[in-house]
Amino acid sequence: MAHKISDACVACGACAASCPVDAIALGDNGIYVIGDACVDCGACEGECPVGAISEE
Repeated sequence: MAHKISDACVACGACAASCPVDAIALGDNGIYVIGDACVDCGACEGECPVGAISEE
């Protein structure tokens, strides 16, 4: 199950930098998790300064 980034995201990019499989991208509507690429390791969750990432 992939992680999800909520609307609380401030688009700082800390999560993307911590992802070992590059499963986090910046799109027109902010930062999002590429579900098929996410290996559910949770590395991004601990790096988010506003707690906007959780398991889906």
